[in-house]
Amino acid sequence: MEPLTETQIRAAFVNCSKGEAQRLNLPRDLADVAWDDLDYLGWRDPQAPARGYLVAEHDGRPLGLVLRAPGVGVGRRASMCSLCMTVRSGGVALMVAPRAGKAGQRGHSVGTPMCSDLACSAYVRGRASASSPVLQETLTTEQRIERLVANVEVFVGRVLREE
Repeated sequence: MEPLTETQIRAAFVNCSKGEAQRLNLPRDLADVAWDDLDYLGWRDPQAPARGYLVAEHDGRPLGLVLRAPGVGVGRRASMCSLCMTVRSGGVALMVAPRAGKAGQRGHSVGTPMCSDLACSAYVRGRASASSPVLQETLTTEQRIERLVANVEVFVGRVLREE
């Protein structure tokens, strides 16, 4: 992922107002982000635990999504992240994004199970380990990265879809 500035990140959000984008809490370690190791920038808001943010490249530009995790308590049951396909005990949450545009203004949203720490890039590269037994895959790291990027693009497309 290409490095982004605070201004670029705030301007990228498509499913919240400009005022909300200006007020959201950016990652505290933004200056230390290893951009080359990211397929998207994802973080949870430490001051609002039910909120998360995802910024990914879409059509050659950064695109940001506000996420919420209904029911902050995370169970201990093993679940699979729909983005990186990692199975984790208690580390996957249903993340819901308001739809962009008029659909979002009417209250429409889309949700999918995601790693609750939004660290899928680390999981597909083997830099973080899931707390549950790892399912052996025959895919290479590069193939897992490609799958993650494709799955993020599908989710972004669902948020952007006008219906």
